[in-house]
Amino acid sequence: MIRKCLFPAAGYGTRFLPATKAIPKEMLPIVSKPLIQYGVEEAIEAGMDTMAIITGRGKRAIEDHFDISYELEHQIKGSSKEHLLKEIRELVLNYTFTYTRQKEMKGLGHAVLVGETLIGNEPFGVVLADDLCEGEKRGVMAQMVELYKKFRCSIVAVMEVDEKDIHKYGVVDAKELEEGVYIIKDMVEKPKAAEAPSNLAVIGRYILTPDIFEILKTTEPGVGGEIQLTDALKAQAQKGMVLAYKFKGKRFDCGSIDGFVEATNYFYNKDKEKS
Repeated sequence: MIRKCLFPAAGYGTRFLPATKAIPKEMLPIVSKPLIQYGVEEAIEAGMDTMAIITGRGKRAIEDHFDISYELEHQIKGSSKEHLLKEIRELVLNYTFTYTRQKEMKGLGHAVLVGETLIGNEPFGVVLADDLCEGEKRGVMAQMVELYKKFRCSIVAVMEVDEKDIHKYGVVDAKELEEGVYIIKDMVEKPKAAEAPSNLAVIGRYILTPDIFEILKTTEPGVGGEIQLTDALKAQAQKGMVLAYKFKGKRFDCGSIDGFVEATNYFYNKDKEKS
């Protein structure tokens, strides 16, 4: 039903300088796997087979990662290390990766709009790779796809956040429809704690219907002078229905040093328990 997943990956990753001066932040590894690969695997688990990636200058490493490296494979063929490429080789051979560049950094809403040529007129997922999620029993995108099958509208993933952190997020004003599912009445981008309509903050997982592109084309720049996806979703909610879904699982903010280290420790210990 939902075949494509959009990955906005054109940002500079300035919070990780100097590491991200020449390496895309999406390629920073959590243990031995880059952030964006976790997101791709989550999308595949949800039934998506085409990854639409919005890149920018200096992001060629992403394209190279999701491609065959004949020289490397030749060097390790038949060795004890050959199995280390098994996962990525299967992704490259069995799924489609498409790319376009965001020439100017004008916000998440603009990045999604740039992806229109890759998505076309169909519903699609959006994964922000630096929000690393691990769902309970099944991935967050898979949970949201099941919800989309029922309601056929745009859906944003939300989580409860502490009051001291509320200013970092888009926050929803919503009415509970069923357990963990809310109808959005309003959305506010990065409000002060005293002005926040709730403690339900939007994280980097979305399912969007294709009419979002026409809305984004007329969305004026908002907070920070950027085209905010939050503003477009707010307009979409006023015209129809947009849902917020309190997902089941864990989320790591790998756009921050603390979250990145927390995720690394978590997945390292998880891998150690398996071995």
